[in-house]
Amino acid sequence: MENQVIPTLAALAHPQRLAIFRLLMRRFPDALPAGEIAAVLALKPSTLSAYLSALAQAGLVTQARSGTSLRYAIQMSTVRQTLDFLLTDCCRGRADLGVALPLSLKEPAMANDKYNVLFICTGNSARSVFAESVLRATAGDRFNAYSAGTAPFSALNPFALEVLQAKGHDVSGLRAKNISEFQDPEAPRMDFVFTVCDRAANEECPAWEGQPITGHWGVPDPVKVEGTDAQKSLAFQQAYGALANRIRAFTALPFAALDRISLQTAVDDIASTNPKETS
Repeated sequence: MENQVIPTLAALAHPQRLAIFRLLMRRFPDALPAGEIAAVLALKPSTLSAYLSALAQAGLVTQARSGTSLRYAIQMSTVRQTLDFLLTDCCRGRADLGVALPLSLKEPAMANDKYNVLFICTGNSARSVFAESVLRATAGDRFNAYSAGTAPFSALNPFALEVLQAKGHDVSGLRAKNISEFQDPEAPRMDFVFTVCDRAANEECPAWEGQPITGHWGVPDPVKVEGTDAQKSLAFQQAYGALANRIRAFTALPFAALDRISLQTAVDDIASTNPKETS
């Protein structure tokens, strides 16, 4: 095992290779085209190619062709093996190190009567507000739903409000909020944090207090759709439907019966599906 871990650690011992790794971890289970990685991290294509090759040789990323482009994703099995080695072998599983997530943990992940869930996008004007509203309406007895933006707009999108009202949601208390409201020491401690837009997932954010279960449920941005009002409205309807289907799958999980690893895997599996974008 040691011979396998050394190349992995060596591949991460470079700031830009580490930045690529961290980006792909935030976007997991998405597979990103090289061009998008280069744009997010401001890397030249030739430089990025060399870094991706090193990470692939270390078994940290996978490469797959999609049409004319190559897409890259985290090889999670290697990540798990590396962390498991560092914790259980190298560090002898010392509890005093305060590791939040030992890979051998097999106790129920969640024991709360009500879970706090935060949905994040950039503007907090449509997708994250959809997710907040759907979760509150469908399982508000078991979840406290919140949403925020990394760079929130001053007002919610009118097409988003129109969809929510048509679906019967109460929009009177909704507002665009900055993510900093939920990073304050007095803010509710989150059990789950989901990004619902790629741009928000691409951004570096501090680690959340309490190490919540995290996931990336990226949905295409309906705000960017051009055309008639009917075409724009349809895009918002589709975004709402995609998030609603994922949230229904999420709320159906047997939380009390799942250990933390199984629950994280289930969250990632929901992200890996392409839910039919209907209401």
